[in-house]
Amino acid sequence: MAAMRPGLGRVVPGSSILFLCDMQEKFRHLVYFSQIVSVAARMLKVARLLDVPAVLTEQYPQGLGPTVPELGAEGLQPWPKTCFSMVPVVQQELDARPQLRSVLLCGLETQACVLHTALDLLDQGLQVHVVVDACTSRSQVDRLVALSRMRQSGAFLSTSEGLILQLVGDAAHPQFKEIQKIIKEPTPDSGLLGLFHGQNPLFR
Repeated sequence: MAAMRPGLGRVVPGSSILFLCDMQEKFRHLVYFSQIVSVAARMLKVARLLDVPAVLTEQYPQGLGPTVPELGAEGLQPWPKTCFSMVPVVQQELDARPQLRSVLLCGLETQACVLHTALDLLDQGLQVHVVVDACTSRSQVDRLVALSRMRQSGAFLSTSEGLILQLVGDAAHPQFKEIQKIIKEPTPDSGLLGLFHGQNPLFR
């Protein structure tokens, strides 16, 4: 079988990993926090059904608290960190998976830890798929510009449902009915229509 063309950004379960970045108690005041956590929880449920590994970090948990329970990350051991990027503390998770091609990235804040993580992953030659409806910031301007910045650097911007359907690939997949239940309800509004309006010069 011919190798996948890297520029297409295809994702398959066997070469993907889900990164869950810093969805912690002290960030509850962020705009659209509950919505992005809900979407990230959907991504995690699907990852577990498809045996896609997941990695969870917490930024300075002594001060910012633990991961919020509604993410549904029970059983995942969080990696504490102080650096903005997830990569330095989870490098061994990447090194243990030589088949890895794609990282699906959720969390916050978009202009800080998500952006730094994306750039570090891209620097290692990995494809980065930013789950746009599972990332937010205190400032929606920061969120918008960070998404544009990651796109300029080579990351793919995708919705959760788009990535989920790429991962499952076929309605005949044995887990499709379970996944269909997860995506049956539309994702909650997280303000993306305003960010991606056709007049927005950052996404031309």
